[in-house]
Amino acid sequence: MRESPKSGPRARISDVAKAAGVSVSTVDRVINGRDPVRGPTAKKVMKAAESLGFRMAPLIGQSLSKERPMMRFGFLLLQKNRSFYEMLAEELLRAAGKSSGVRISVRILHTEELAPTAVAAQIKALGGECDAVAVVAANHPLVSTALEGLASRGIPVFALISEINTRVPVGYVGLDNYQLGRTAAWFIAQMAQAPGKVGVLVGTHRFRCQDLNESGLRSYFREHAPRFEVVEPGATLENAGVAAELVRHLLQREPELRGLYIAGGGISGVLTALRECAHAKSIVVIGNDRTRSAHQGLLDGHIRLLLSHPLASLCATLIERMILAVRGNSDALAPCFLGINILTPENIR
Repeated sequence: MRESPKSGPRARISDVAKAAGVSVSTVDRVINGRDPVRGPTAKKVMKAAESLGFRMAPLIGQSLSKERPMMRFGFLLLQKNRSFYEMLAEELLRAAGKSSGVRISVRILHTEELAPTAVAAQIKALGGECDAVAVVAANHPLVSTALEGLASRGIPVFALISEINTRVPVGYVGLDNYQLGRTAAWFIAQMAQAPGKVGVLVGTHRFRCQDLNESGLRSYFREHAPRFEVVEPGATLENAGVAAELVRHLLQREPELRGLYIAGGGISGVLTALRECAHAKSIVVIGNDRTRSAHQGLLDGHIRLLLSHPLASLCATLIERMILAVRGNSDALAPCFLGINILTPENIR
């Protein structure tokens, strides 16, 4: 026979937890406001406490009724049809919803037009309606000027994924992209059947992250594996069709290609070209970040591994730093380098 929770003055935290279907620690967090608890869960705890006549129910009510300050955060990401940025947008919304100290209103824009004038205009638009702004953008004077304009008005600005050069403090949250390139080179050197030519694809050298990826790759081979030769990189322009043609020409020009590092966009086109090549699986192909196409390429063996951003950690860290920056903490703008997630067919989910 199932025991009913006690009610009235004798009801305990464990009784409230059982009635609400949550842990005792969750009830404790709701009562004391120590750590964030999602709104629906907190309301469920409140309802259970009231129904049991729990003596501390008024404290829960007070905790829930406290008005949290509102902050408006703007994010400018790359094209919406690219699955990585779709996942990034979802994680940003999730991280903002978990914030306990403030209520966060999120505005997400996607740059369908990569021309610097268009990107700068979107940055300025976000600055007109947000308390802090984070952007994924190419390193260009017009973009830098737009960010500097927001910073001069006291709006904290962050570069996300790819660093941007400016004359004023701009935060950065992402990977150490130079280290990322060296890591890709290490894996190619360890996994290749023999030394030889290595290809590298970038979207455009205007993205500082990809420029640093290539520099790191070359640096590792020059220092530790000089028998590998990095051929001149091809620019995919973040386009799958362009990427496919680049890889077809590379495979034709370099029949003994040993490795390929995909630092920029267009990975679906890269895979199209690789699947047309009979010996493609003998090439050590390393990609950046998990997308739908990259996931499939990993599973079918055309990609050996992916060097990926830890999206949940990245977004939680960014939101936390944006809150601190709006509150006037200048340390929040210090560069924040996260650890690399290494995905293989054996650990991808």
